Amino acid sequence: MRTWGPLTAVCLGTFMLLLDVTIAVVALPDMARGLHASLSDLQWVMDGYALALAALLLGLGAAADVLGRRRVHVAGVVLFAAASLLCGLATGPGMLVAARGVQGVGAAAMFATTLPLLGSVYQGRRRSVALGVWGAVSGAAAAVGPVLGGLLTDGPGWRWIFYVNLPVSVAAVWLTLRVVPESRAPRGRRVDWAGTAVFAAFAGAVTYGAVRAGSHGWTEGGTLAAFGLAAVALGAFAAVERRVADPLLDPRLFLRPAFSGVMLGALAFNAAAFGVMAYTSIWLQTLLGMSPVRGGAEFLWLSLASFVVAAAGGRLLHGVPARFTVGGGLLLIAAGQFCMAFLDAGSGASALVPGLLLVGVGTGLVSPGISGAALAAVEPERSGMAGGAVNTFRQLGYALGIAVFGTVLTSRMSDTLPQEAAHGLAGGAAGALREAFGEHALRAAFASGLNAAAVAAGAVAALAGVLVLVLVRADRGRPDAGVTESGAPALKEETAASTAPYRR
Repeated sequence: MRTWGPLTAVCLGTFMLLLDVTIAVVALPDMARGLHASLSDLQWVMDGYALALAALLLGLGAAADVLGRRRVHVAGVVLFAAASLLCGLATGPGMLVAARGVQGVGAAAMFATTLPLLGSVYQGRRRSVALGVWGAVSGAAAAVGPVLGGLLTDGPGWRWIFYVNLPVSVAAVWLTLRVVPESRAPRGRRVDWAGTAVFAAFAGAVTYGAVRAGSHGWTEGGTLAAFGLAAVALGAFAAVERRVADPLLDPRLFLRPAFSGVMLGALAFNAAAFGVMAYTSIWLQTLLGMSPVRGGAEFLWLSLASFVVAAAGGRLLHGVPARFTVGGGLLLIAAGQFCMAFLDAGSGASALVPGLLLVGVGTGLVSPGISGAALAAVEPERSGMAGGAVNTFRQLGYALGIAVFGTVLTSRMSDTLPQEAAHGLAGGAAGALREAFGEHALRAAFASGLNAAAVAAGAVAALAGVLVLVLVRADRGRPDAGVTESGAPALKEETAASTAPYRR
């Protein structure tokens, strides 16, 4: 228990928080019916979680260094469990979205402390083994998420995708308090609360603007106001970070081409690889008539390909510069999205398989290497900042991808359907629209929308892949900076919280 108990405790929390990124995807149609939710409600069900996780990850990591990592981790698990209960008890979309946001806060506290806790307990070879197990658990959460979500939705109902977190949370808290020792960073560090607040304002405003654009248009007053607020908050964040003693993210790092390239790659990665998944799930269930289990199983092509490539790549691609694995992986994701952009009214789920496999292979190349590329672009003493920034940009990219690609989807469907019908169709209301528009028209409209969203996602990945290949050259001289023999980022007691690659 003393040897592997801390690893088990940390992996329980990691499995839950990563599972909840994807487990809700296949339940969206049932949520829409049960709560009378609109398309924007469903977008916020996914984005509320990812956005809170992205906005608070850096700040909570810094707070944990000062307040105690075990203390913050346990508080995160408790908050995550309480929010999961509220999600399951939700009586309307507003309550569900709010609870998902609180869930994201708890997840940020867990994720920010996961690897520092492991780093404080394990050293040498045991640390490498622990990091390898942690990575495998992260990959398993991605593979299990859609299928487990489908089984629970098809069985006891969609609310159980949240209730299942409760017993796991109890076990995680008990085990953490019993076997994980407390750890802190060296004294003298301060928490950048001002930076945390303005970054959260930026992330929330830019995501809200993208979601609002889908229903009100890009030039509507409220949309422009949201983007204006995001610009002001971003400027304030840069100003604050240049003045505080312990910044969350030093904006001067973005003057380095390699660092900027990695951050652009991280932002585009989760957006392009996973931003269209929610709408694909709605298409599979509401237009093709699949059950949640069958619809979730379709995504196994992506998850399993990613898992196999990531596991094999650690050995076969050792020594290959990260710009080739990350940039090449993004180009494969682009190719996969382009392959899925040829749907029509008669298409079935098999039309997605080649594209999902390519996206999975690309994901398996990008996910293990992108954090190492970020760490190689900075000095060792800034490795915590760089690792946390990668995870933050990945989650922000996921939130923005769902919002932007949803706007692209409904905009294309509005070419053949009234705008209100297009939004209803994208939100899972195909059953209520069939009598008015007919099956063929609805399937053709949704296929056209998915094609447009896939092209947009492919373009984002392709552009990011080229930029990574061009910009990420500053790793020469430090090709293995911050990387352990297992291929995971090295952990030091004094580094900030989130140095881990976020594997999906």
